[in-house]
Amino acid sequence: MIMTVIAWAMIIVFLALVMTKKMQPFTALLLVPLVFTLAGAFLGQYTAQVAEANEIAAEQVTLWDQIKIIGDWTVDGVSQTSGTGIMLLFAILYFAIMLNAGLFDPVTRAMIKFAGGDPVKVLIGTAIVAAAVSLNGDGTTTTLICCTAFIPIYKKLNLKMMNLGVLVILMNTIMNLLPWGGPTARVISVLQGQPGVDEQTILRALIPGMAVSIVYMLGVAYYLGLKERKRVGIQKLSGEELIALTAPASSEEEALKRPNMMPINAVMTIALVVMLVMGTFPSMFLFLVGTGLALMFNYKSIKEQKARIQDNAGDALQVVILVFAAGIFMGLFTNSGMSDALAASLITLIPEQLGRFWGLIMAIVSAPGTFFLSNDAFYYGVLPVFAEAGYTYGFTALEIGTASLLGQAFHLLSPLVAFIYLLLNLTGLDMGEWQKESAKWGIGIFVIFIGMAAITGAVPLVK
Repeated sequence: MIMTVIAWAMIIVFLALVMTKKMQPFTALLLVPLVFTLAGAFLGQYTAQVAEANEIAAEQVTLWDQIKIIGDWTVDGVSQTSGTGIMLLFAILYFAIMLNAGLFDPVTRAMIKFAGGDPVKVLIGTAIVAAAVSLNGDGTTTTLICCTAFIPIYKKLNLKMMNLGVLVILMNTIMNLLPWGGPTARVISVLQGQPGVDEQTILRALIPGMAVSIVYMLGVAYYLGLKERKRVGIQKLSGEELIALTAPASSEEEALKRPNMMPINAVMTIALVVMLVMGTFPSMFLFLVGTGLALMFNYKSIKEQKARIQDNAGDALQVVILVFAAGIFMGLFTNSGMSDALAASLITLIPEQLGRFWGLIMAIVSAPGTFFLSNDAFYYGVLPVFAEAGYTYGFTALEIGTASLLGQAFHLLSPLVAFIYLLLNLTGLDMGEWQKESAKWGIGIFVIFIGMAAITGAVPLVK
């Protein structure tokens, strides 16, 4: 009971501090779980964990032992996100170098020319590209490609960067439900062996909701585009103005361009993205090698290479430290038992009389569940218990598994998702404001997911 109170209090305090801007995400991710984990130590909540870790009797565990193990949990959390952090470091450096070299200038010029200064076309283009790139199931790649291509356009046309952040994350949210995406793969692995649960059946159950949600998000893009059109108007751009819009901001920026390297850079980037999608090599390896090659091909002297690393390292560092801080949060939250306590409390809050609505309940619980918990914690900790209860009420494994994925409409808004810090850093958005704006449209996706699942019979709302 004590651990459950600590877990809920920690989540509430953390979200309140971040969303009211009382704390920066880095300090909140680091200090809030540390304070509450220390509170658990002083309340003697880690006796079992310490006894097991140190192979001693429970009565031998001291308060100091319970405080000391917090350091081990922190290291464990950082180790779990270190791979992502290192990958992001080199991914940001790679795309920054390509941006410096001018690889994406033709894309920017083409989009501006196509849009003709019309915000509606720019925002719809953003949504379409985000959906297409998200087919690989990787949020980091989607963010890097979309932001690198569209941020210059948004800046040149004076469009709100919030719209870019919302469209990219929500399109990625929808496409992340593909079987090779993280959450769906976890559901399949947890329910493996149950009749009717495999990649094809899960995909058939999810596709109607995904398809309608994509159309919905294109509608959102159109609506937001109309608002931007009203705010900034349609800019009638002459040939000279198009050239001016895409011209380098300074002579220093112009000196970094490498137009003669465009074919090599394009081939290298396309090959990198293809190998990412196909899973040929680990993403960390691809971006590490790609960064080295990008520097060597585009900037021959050691002085130029050093300057590119120094100038772009700041952006990379801001993202990486947030990823490590998120790892600390999860290390403390999971190893201390707060994660399990919160999961158990979600289950005990639901009375047996509501068993006939278990599919709907599973869908509703999955929204806060996958927001407050990592996908691993929710699908490996909560889903098996909910599934067993659902079977007794007449629901199948496929129905329960599908229902548990519907709350993913909000998962990528969670501060525990590493790549959102990359998105926020590149777009310069405040986390709290971005979460509120994205959640407003995410509710529509969630309702569509549930509605289409009910209409198709993939998740009966009542039995």
